[in-house]
Amino acid sequence: MNTKELSTRYLTELKDLLDRFDHESLEKIVDLILSAYEKENHIFVMGNGGSGSTASHFACDINKGCCMDLDKKFKMICVNDSIPTMLALANDVSYDVVFVEQIKNFFLPGDLVIGISGSGNSENVLQAIRYANENNGTTIGLSGYSGGKLSTIVNVSLIADIQDMQKTEDVHMIVIHMIMQAVHQKLHPGMASMAAC
Repeated sequence: MNTKELSTRYLTELKDLLDRFDHESLEKIVDLILSAYEKENHIFVMGNGGSGSTASHFACDINKGCCMDLDKKFKMICVNDSIPTMLALANDVSYDVVFVEQIKNFFLPGDLVIGISGSGNSENVLQAIRYANENNGTTIGLSGYSGGKLSTIVNVSLIADIQDMQKTEDVHMIVIHMIMQAVHQKLHPGMASMAAC
């Protein structure tokens, strides 16, 4: 298969996946993020590898892009951004606890915890989600494939239903950008454009 054939097939499969997009779950996620903002709850987000980059991007878009011009701010924390803390926990305890132990420092009942895992089976993400569930938090999971364990333990699950990690990660990036625009629109009624964001 040459590059043109690969790119054509890749984009065709991605378009087919987006045609089956779960708009209902997206709407629920936007509502939960807006609720956390209104109640001044923390929003924690995390992921491994490429999903970690997506989590970092998500926090940036919400914290800067949605409220920089507003007096009231989001309290969104990407726990995979604290590299020294993650390394210390991984080295001294276990990689499975690198997210949950950080969340314990800040978590309050009612906080929102978002886990991003392509497979849906990343144990460190699952431990953080379980902790939130057990301590009166609200949980969201973004996953791919068949959803994995993550999809079965969160309050709202959005699954990129495809057996392909790269297309799963593509969809997750699209999701966080749609969330950002939806949240921004709700907080800036009547604004015509997000060109400056």
